[in-house]
Amino acid sequence: MGENLIPEEVVNFADKTLAQLSDLFKQLMEGEDRMSRSKEAESIKSAFYKLLIKLKAEASEVAEEAGEKFDEVEENFKSLYADYKRERNEFIRQQDAEKAENLIKKQAIIEELKALVESQEDVNFPAFRELQDRWRAVGQVPATNYRDINDTYQFYVEKFYDVVKIGRDLRDLDFKKNLEVKQAFCEAAEKLAENENIVSAFNELQKLHEQWKDFGPVAKEYREDIWNRFKAATAVINKRYQAHFEELKGQMAENLVAKEKLCEKVEEIAAREVKNSSEWNAFSKEIEDIQAEWRKIGFATKKENQKIYDRFRAACDDFYGRKREFYNGFKGELEENLKKKMSIIERAEELKSSTEWKKTADQFITLQKEWKEIGAVPRKKSEQLWKRFRAACDEFFAERDKNAKPENNFYANLKAKKSLLEEIKAIDIKDATEDLMKEIQDRWNAIGFVPFKEKEGIAASFRELMSEKFPQFVQRGARRGGSARTLSPKDELIRKFNALQQDIETYENNIGFFAASKNSAPLIKQMEDRIAAAKAELKELELKIRKAEEETVNG
Repeated sequence: MGENLIPEEVVNFADKTLAQLSDLFKQLMEGEDRMSRSKEAESIKSAFYKLLIKLKAEASEVAEEAGEKFDEVEENFKSLYADYKRERNEFIRQQDAEKAENLIKKQAIIEELKALVESQEDVNFPAFRELQDRWRAVGQVPATNYRDINDTYQFYVEKFYDVVKIGRDLRDLDFKKNLEVKQAFCEAAEKLAENENIVSAFNELQKLHEQWKDFGPVAKEYREDIWNRFKAATAVINKRYQAHFEELKGQMAENLVAKEKLCEKVEEIAAREVKNSSEWNAFSKEIEDIQAEWRKIGFATKKENQKIYDRFRAACDDFYGRKREFYNGFKGELEENLKKKMSIIERAEELKSSTEWKKTADQFITLQKEWKEIGAVPRKKSEQLWKRFRAACDEFFAERDKNAKPENNFYANLKAKKSLLEEIKAIDIKDATEDLMKEIQDRWNAIGFVPFKEKEGIAASFRELMSEKFPQFVQRGARRGGSARTLSPKDELIRKFNALQQDIETYENNIGFFAASKNSAPLIKQMEDRIAAAKAELKELELKIRKAEEETVNG
């Protein structure tokens, strides 16, 4: 009649934590009605292990030791459930034994009733009543024997009334009593038809039907009417019950469709190509949102509910399995990068005490390039490694600058070059002759080296100012100290464009080198400002070059 549509899990524990689920199970075990709450116990257990599996999978991606904590939580719950299961099994065993004993008792009553019906002596009506009372006092029998034992009992009760010669007064009195009881059953059934909780009303109706069978017949003239009245009340409840489950079945079908769509979403995410940890984190958030949406949807039919859940769980497991594989491989890559950077640090620490300034400086520059090309290392060790490498670099270059010869004092050279930059800034464009340009180039090249940290920045400033003041300035000639050649306006624009691109690349490389140090923020900010200014100038130069090209074509 629809009973099979009722889902086994009637309470949703999906929003509970492991601790809350354990506490709920403890509370259930302390209740006197715990043996009648087996479905609730199984639902708590199911929710606990689903959540445990999910949390274990997520925890293993970030910390191996987290598994030990979950093992302890699982053991505690497993112990609680085992205690409950032992008690439940003993309870069922006792109930089965009682039902088996009740079956024997009812079979014995039927034998006594049979003997009473078949007796040739005058009927002992009080004995018949006593058998009826004893029958009603006996509890439940095994479900497989229920219909047969009751049909047999009713057969002999009917035979007792119809075949055995008994006193009319006693028979009529019994008919009257049975009629009163069955009228009360009809009234109870009619009242149940008004109950808003149709499931509860249906279950109560089944009990009334069982009790109806325990009472004998009524007078023949009332038998059809009283049974039709009881059937009519039963039909109303059955019709409402059927309608309720048809509606529930429709809702479950809608739930199934909604869950199928969520399965498709997770399957699509699980099949995506993922390149880095930030994408894994973003997709994990999508999965978590979908799981939250899943928990808000009700059950599908009993036949489909487990299948759709298994599909959803498999898609989630596929995603988290691939994520674990990625992070396991990523951990291996991090460890390999760690070894590479440790090797560079060891080489830098071996070189830091060298006094072969030029040769060792070139070696340090090579090491710095290698360092930038190596990928990420474990986050906890990144800053520590960088500080150790930077300390070796700084120690060497500081010592080199400190021991510079008088003719090559790096800090004095830096000061001299900054002074020359100020002179260049003050030059009026009208006075920027080729001879003045060559003179400044010669003075610049004669100054010599500056401290290592300032090398790129001071060189870029010089090129920028010379390009601004001297249209005929050629970067390549300036670098090697040779003579400059006069360029066309268009070629000069292209030269400045290319020079700016190279400057931007230099600034960006510097940012990459210094980014790992917390103390390099001012230098990084300076580089970023220069990059922004250079890119803005690039756009202006691009427009000028296009304009020059148009003028050349039109000319």
